[in-house]
Amino acid sequence: MPILSFVVNQTPAALDRVFSALADPTRRALIAQLAETDTLSISQLAKPLPMSLPAVMKHLDVLESAGLIARQKTGRTVHCRLVAQPMETALAWLERYEKFWSQSLDRLAATLEDRK
Repeated sequence: MPILSFVVNQTPAALDRVFSALADPTRRALIAQLAETDTLSISQLAKPLPMSLPAVMKHLDVLESAGLIARQKTGRTVHCRLVAQPMETALAWLERYEKFWSQSLDRLAATLEDRK
């Protein structure tokens, strides 16, 4: 069995949820907003988006399920904040493959250079 397919099949469910959550451009926009500020209310997060508040809430549910955001209710207002740890885990996973592909491409470049 190829190494890559073995590793892909061993991906933890939490990592799958992070990548799935980040695959959507609306959710990435919400993450970007939260990266600019410590916390934002749900209405502040929804304001620049061209969709209904319930639709934004569904996107926030996905982000929270992936562990990328945390919500806190203060009175009637719910604030969201970014949680970095799941993205750090995803980045570490990606860096492992970046190293693999960089080394493979370096070997290919060396082989092609030798053929010249």
